[in-house]
Amino acid sequence: MSGHHDKVSAADLSTFGYTPQLTRRVGPYASFAAGFSFVSIMTTVFQLFGLGFSFGGTAFFWTWPVVFAGQLMVALCFAELAARYPLSGAVFQWSRRLGGATVGWFAGWTMVIAQIITLAAAAIALQVVLPTVWSGFQLVGSDTAVASKDGAANAVVLGVILLTLTTLLNALSVRITAVVNSVGVTCELIGIVLLVILLLVHHERGPSVVLHHTGLDSSTGYAIPLLVSSLMAAYVLVGFDSAGELAEETHRPRATTPRTIVRAVVISGVAGAFVIVAALMAAPSLTDGNLGLYGLPYVLTTQLGTFWGKLLLIDVAFAVSVCTLAIQTAAARMIFSMARDQVLPGSTQLARVSPRFGTPLLATVIPGVGAALFLVVNIGNASLFLALTSVCIMLLYIAYLMVTVPMLNARLRGRFPTPGLDEDGKPLFSLGRTGTVVNAIAVVFQLLMAINLGLPRAEVYDPTGSGWVVHYLPIVVLVLTYGIGYLAYRSKRATYRRACGLSLADGLGEGEPA
Repeated sequence: MSGHHDKVSAADLSTFGYTPQLTRRVGPYASFAAGFSFVSIMTTVFQLFGLGFSFGGTAFFWTWPVVFAGQLMVALCFAELAARYPLSGAVFQWSRRLGGATVGWFAGWTMVIAQIITLAAAAIALQVVLPTVWSGFQLVGSDTAVASKDGAANAVVLGVILLTLTTLLNALSVRITAVVNSVGVTCELIGIVLLVILLLVHHERGPSVVLHHTGLDSSTGYAIPLLVSSLMAAYVLVGFDSAGELAEETHRPRATTPRTIVRAVVISGVAGAFVIVAALMAAPSLTDGNLGLYGLPYVLTTQLGTFWGKLLLIDVAFAVSVCTLAIQTAAARMIFSMARDQVLPGSTQLARVSPRFGTPLLATVIPGVGAALFLVVNIGNASLFLALTSVCIMLLYIAYLMVTVPMLNARLRGRFPTPGLDEDGKPLFSLGRTGTVVNAIAVVFQLLMAINLGLPRAEVYDPTGSGWVVHYLPIVVLVLTYGIGYLAYRSKRATYRRACGLSLADGLGEGEPA
């Protein structure tokens, strides 16, 4: 049956103007793993729990369900699009078919830059766990704290080593990458369940801790600290669209991908909530400053003892590695998809798929090298973690907006495609009459979060007073991203418009809108 479905999917792909180049080796679980491992609760919650608590205290928990609800609306919108456009380079392909050539190109460009920076941010998360597992992983200096100069430098070294390994694996085998992703997600899910159980067994207080506001009072205010602490949830609950990036390598993508996108968000949201509550219940102290400074590794090693604490931290390190692998896979497919349409500099080489390995080799190497270079030029910068995190997620939210805004416009104008049938002859995933409301909520939420992420706050971007460039990093990154992007777009504009005219068989957003 999979062979029959793959022939159907190949014929389906040709209706979009593309010849199949990638091998379909991704099943339903591997598709889910692609989305879940990008989100990666064990990576991102461990990496940023200290941030959330240090700004919002115990009340920061409530930023989690708010962000989860908003991102679920976005995921439902993306699930509809994944069913209708089962193409690699999901955000790029969806945006251009709904908003036209210019919007589509800049959505893809924004996503590429965001994924490369996110790749760098994920790789340096190893610093949060590995030196705690074994002091030998502290290769630079002696201070393991990520906010220290030694810790930041060592994070870059560990991150570059990890990027080298993920680049090799992503370049050499689609199948092995999918297997590693699936095994990693399975270990992460087991680790999350075990972590929650062990923390609850060692609880110091009850679940009512989330109803208190320890760490916040009239002197600190409530709104601003909680807005800053919400960056933790905003960083965690992104990347679920990466299941769509593998659509051309997935069996029955119209039926499979929409469900795996939604499933990845829901499981991540529920699991993350349990981890946060369990950690707050088990923390030795909520007032001595250690929870904000050292985060979840501090809770594990003090409450669970050496064996269980380090075992779970090893699982976290594996999750970080798999998360980095998944982000790089998504970035490679985005670059490949844009290059296939001949809209990037060096498109011919970037779109070339290795006949031996079945992977777009150069498109895989570029994000790995780009992320490594980004880390190396920032070595020793103690503000690197939070600055990288905030900037990359800001760009992701902007890229997502370039999908959901044109999508809402298409709905309101009655131009959104009606549901067809999937590979099994069943109706495609659809929100039906609720689609417009869900879409509108998604747009409003994303816009507010993008503004929250992009505000050049000193406490987020420049807590150590490094200078105006770091303080205004989001603005600097936006200017550079779209300045360089505009030049790249102008150089390829004619080619891109011809490509859009050839491949937009659906009749939505053909060419450039007036």
